[in-house]
Amino acid sequence: DYTGGPKIITEETRYVMSQMLKDIQDGTYARQWIEENRKGRPWFNAQRKSEQEHPIEKVGSELREMMPFIDPVTIRPGD
Repeated sequence: DYTGGPKIITEETRYVMSQMLKDIQDGTYARQWIEENRKGRPWFNAQRKSEQEHPIEKVGSELREMMPFIDPVTIRPGD
């Protein structure tokens, strides 16, 4: 975005994104994801559940129900 981008993408944001890229490139991210899956994805499933309980998800679900021309898919934590 021409006007909002500079307000959102700050030096701190750039630094965090570069650290995330570093974790991907050096294998840290993959190791953590493999370990998360080995443990049964407790953090991932908790995040998914939390996000599905967000008010915008309820509104989105209600809106999709009013649109007969789409076939909405519902994913529950643990699926």
